[in-house]
Amino acid sequence: MVCLRRKVCCVIVTIALAIDLCHSQGADEIEARLFLAGLEQRSQLECNKLVEASWNYEADLSAVNNQLRAQAQLEKARWDKEQWELVTGEWGHRWPTLRNESLRRQFRHLSILGTAALPEDRLAKYNDLVSDMKTTYSTAKICDYNDFTNCNLRLEPNLTRIMKKSRNYDELRHVWEEWRLSSGALMRKKYEQFVELANEAAQRNRFDNMGEMWLYPYESLTFKSDMKRLWLQLKPLYEQLHAYVRRRLREVYGQDKVSRRGAIPAHLLGNMWAQSWSNIYDIVQPYPNKPSLDVTQFMQAQGYTPERMFRLADDFFQSLNLSAMPPQFWARSIIEKPLGREMVCHASAWDFCNGVDYRIKQCTEVNMDYLVTTHHEMGHIQYFIQYRHQPLIFREGANPGFHEAVGDVMSLSVSTPRHLKNIGLLDDIVIDRESDINFLMLMALDKVVFLPFGYLMDRWRWDVFNGNTYPDD
Repeated sequence: MVCLRRKVCCVIVTIALAIDLCHSQGADEIEARLFLAGLEQRSQLECNKLVEASWNYEADLSAVNNQLRAQAQLEKARWDKEQWELVTGEWGHRWPTLRNESLRRQFRHLSILGTAALPEDRLAKYNDLVSDMKTTYSTAKICDYNDFTNCNLRLEPNLTRIMKKSRNYDELRHVWEEWRLSSGALMRKKYEQFVELANEAAQRNRFDNMGEMWLYPYESLTFKSDMKRLWLQLKPLYEQLHAYVRRRLREVYGQDKVSRRGAIPAHLLGNMWAQSWSNIYDIVQPYPNKPSLDVTQFMQAQGYTPERMFRLADDFFQSLNLSAMPPQFWARSIIEKPLGREMVCHASAWDFCNGVDYRIKQCTEVNMDYLVTTHHEMGHIQYFIQYRHQPLIFREGANPGFHEAVGDVMSLSVSTPRHLKNIGLLDDIVIDRESDINFLMLMALDKVVFLPFGYLMDRWRWDVFNGNTYPDD
């Protein structure tokens, strides 16, 4: 009898809690949750199909894979448009009144359709332009400066290695110019068409241009002015760094090549885009008598392989009590360039939208740059894993720049002298002022100089999209 009474009481309490929940959430919020849950499974499926097709294409730049990727893009766009019509239809006037912030955010993100707003023929053209430019970029080849019968040099690894190691002014200029003639120059007309279609897509989403649509996820009305203010704070430090590096380069290449005032020739900075200057650290190191912070020779002497570099990164993240890489990661990632096929070698981390499949695609070489890059890319995977339980619409960075910040935090941590000694890649370290200055210089050459580069690229693209910079300019 007591047991029966308890059961009745439990039922009454459960019903009361459910009624209370309905009153606290409101019928609209319960209906909104059910509506979003109904979209989730299909969205994960369509996302997975597109990522899989994109992976296959970037891992093997064949015509068949390109066609399959294009088909998957259109299928995903059809679902996005169908989902968008549901969100902006009946729910269009209801979701802004929801009290739950998480629900409102999901609806707000889903109310922006993106490029899928284009008519299907225009969307197919847009996707083809992006694919064609990516293929041109990834397959561009130039002739060797010292052997014009060898015209098979590509960005990764050949040209990247030359930009890093060569100190021949004319060879570096040859590589810098010829690669651009074989890549960017061939994309110019396609990029103009891309801008036109991107702006059309943005306007169909009620933005003035694609630059404005790119800014929307930052959820800031002052983003551009904030970036300008931050750059102006950084500018005095950058100018000092620039002047110091310019003087050191003038000592190496001569005053006829590097002026006492003005810009530094971009091809002398060790990187195809001059977005990082760390590869010329040997020229600008403040205290050359201190041990080198480049552990490439130690790695090679110890027989490091790309897989060992990835295992080392995995151990690092586990030591922070983060997740081990899942079995699918080791089975399906591409960490070395396969022979006999073209692929996109730019290092990238991939989330396959199903909560279990994560991969990295990277044409790894055994050197310190790739050791840092490996930790950076695995930092992305860790972020994927940490938010895998969120709704699909939230499975991305907190804003479009946040993922890179997470990856950089990890790569900065592993490049400190103390850590490199702990993992056996530095014999000995001396922690003193001169060693600190060397380390800080190395970090500045990579991180400080990238900030104006990144800001400049966005400023340029914003002006291209809004029409302030014309195609002829």
